[in-house]
Amino acid sequence: MKRRSLLIAASLLAALPLATLAQEREQRELSLEELSAYLNDLGSVETSFTQVNWDNSISTGLLWLKRPGRIRLEYDEPDAGLMMAFGGSLAIFDKKSNQPPERYPVRRTPLWLLLERNVDLTDQKMVVGHGFDGSHTYVEAMDPKRPEYGSIQLRFTSNPTTLKGWVTFDAHGGNTMVALDDFNEDVEIDNQMFNISKMIDELVPEEDR
Repeated sequence: MKRRSLLIAASLLAALPLATLAQEREQRELSLEELSAYLNDLGSVETSFTQVNWDNSISTGLLWLKRPGRIRLEYDEPDAGLMMAFGGSLAIFDKKSNQPPERYPVRRTPLWLLLERNVDLTDQKMVVGHGFDGSHTYVEAMDPKRPEYGSIQLRFTSNPTTLKGWVTFDAHGGNTMVALDDFNEDVEIDNQMFNISKMIDELVPEEDR
């Protein structure tokens, strides 16, 4: 099953762009120590993204990340979806609906690794895959105590070290790929952008909460 997952990830993430062939030749495999240090130093990010869903449909949108613990994916039309994580909770909104969002503890989703305050990928019980495909270093990790929560495969370039996207795998073999473009680091992001309660007040009528 794990071999199949890695093959799926490799095929999905083949679309992650590199600027030039020369740049591709300059890529190298990043160690787990280097990747841990990069993630722990990563603060605020604003970027556009392309998402390939489990049914091969494609979505686009804007993503804001503010480590630790905060992420927001705002989907373009016609999806009009919104996913937010804040305060240990993850909420998925359908902005076309008046219904409250679906809510989950972040720790029960594969995104927990990206949002952790302190990332240590050298913990071999957590990492289930690490390698280099000639253009990207990948690392796949999961909660060893809760494999039913799925796993996440993060992808990086090394020149400079940059997060290029990820694939999440659920316990049933489904996968979702996110590729990041126009990656802007150290931007100012208001914490209110991740406030789930505020978004519920804005999108859900009081009688439906």
